[in-house]
Amino acid sequence: MPAGLLPIIYLAFISLGLPDSAIGSAWPVMSPALGAGISWVGALNMIICCGTITSSLLSVRMVERFGTGKVTAASVALTALALVGFSLADTFWQLCLLAIPYGLGAGAVDAALNTYVAVHYESQHMSWLHCMWGIGASAGPLIMAMCISGGTWSLGFLVLGGIQVAISVVLTLSLPLWRDRSLPHPEASPSNTPAARRSRRELLRVAGVPSVLICFFCYCALESTCGNWAATFCTLARGIDAETAASWASLFYIGITVGRAASGFISMRLRDHAMIRLGQVLIALGVALVLVPAGDSLLIAGLLLIGAGCAPIYPSIIHATPYRFGEDIALELTGMQMAVAYVGSLVMSPLFGVLAQAVGAGLYPLYLAVILTVMIVAAEHLNTVMRRVRQ
Repeated sequence: MPAGLLPIIYLAFISLGLPDSAIGSAWPVMSPALGAGISWVGALNMIICCGTITSSLLSVRMVERFGTGKVTAASVALTALALVGFSLADTFWQLCLLAIPYGLGAGAVDAALNTYVAVHYESQHMSWLHCMWGIGASAGPLIMAMCISGGTWSLGFLVLGGIQVAISVVLTLSLPLWRDRSLPHPEASPSNTPAARRSRRELLRVAGVPSVLICFFCYCALESTCGNWAATFCTLARGIDAETAASWASLFYIGITVGRAASGFISMRLRDHAMIRLGQVLIALGVALVLVPAGDSLLIAGLLLIGAGCAPIYPSIIHATPYRFGEDIALELTGMQMAVAYVGSLVMSPLFGVLAQAVGAGLYPLYLAVILTVMIVAAEHLNTVMRRVRQ
């Protein structure tokens, strides 16, 4: 590997995480300013998810044609454009229009970099890669909270967009370091024969693929719902002021960040499936603490614990993909996994918004508990299938 490549990859994932929680953190203030309802953020997230699904499914062709480095640099530039546009928007329909390039940029870089690191690096680097996403996602709400306190939510998006512009410049300058085809996996057998392309229908017939797709669907449904609606839950269900709630929303992402930093070391001793189980247990404990209406200290601990539990799950599933299903279909399957994961965000987070407006934001922990239960069932079924395949 080129000496400076891994830090550049980490920087790209910081850029991926920065805007992820910004909309949810700012929405309690944005919605009245734009004349939008509380649940309208669900429509915005749906548009973003549609873009990420589309670019995830196209990631194989884009990487094969342009290379991982160029796809990453262009994607970050696209999200930077969208964020600067958010800062200038004064109507909800403008946000919806700008959500299209934001979603397209996020999906392409996510699928491309996840596959690149899964194939070329050890498991701890996958955890640390997603730790970088957590740094970005933790910083987003904090930056937004400071901007809301000292100015407006528009300033928050302008600052985030400026950071993205700077990162896109660094990525563009790093393009000579990227050598997709000259960086074989250290354990891969030497072969110059290109792998045959499989259709999505053929991928679905591979043993274990439906189960891993359900896991991805549920994980991203849980993560997006937890992150997008934490501030709203704190404000509407717990009576916390909007500024404090925006900063508390970052607790979930701080939990992910710290958890993924630790997961990088723990993964040296535990296999991917054990890391996933550990995360699920921590999420269950965190949801239980959020569910108990016994003071702000338990709520804070619960959000941190849910984040810590989410930490190992996503990177462990991704890193296990080449081992479980083969490197020859790793990029195609990762793109498909990303697409299904974003469908989880597309469907389940907006659905909670509808339920919150109709019934109440207090459903938040119960909703998370249901998604977690389905994910656990799918993950254990996947483990059973993989044991049978290897026998």
